[in-house]
Amino acid sequence: MKDPRDIIKRPVITERSTDLMGENKFVFEVDKKANKIEIKHALEVIFGVKVEKVNTIHVPGKKKRVGRHSGYTSDWKKAIVTLTSDSKQFSFFEGA
Repeated sequence: MKDPRDIIKRPVITERSTDLMGENKFVFEVDKKANKIEIKHALEVIFGVKVEKVNTIHVPGKKKRVGRHSGYTSDWKKAIVTLTSDSKQFSFFEGA
């Protein structure tokens, strides 16, 4: 199994993800090859929370253009994690 810190890359903080925090859901960018079980285990080990459910989404890269040069942004995978009602909250979302 991979190191948990290699699976969870960063939290995704957007307007929609801050609205989901009210429903006890948090959004993270994760490794493209990680499955739901690995993501759940990594979050429980790193942050000490209880995860109820993990939903994953593969986000394809968008076509971008700078002048006459065109290309694509990177593909990535995001996970929407639902915590149990008796679990503690993530500490880095306190100021949001």
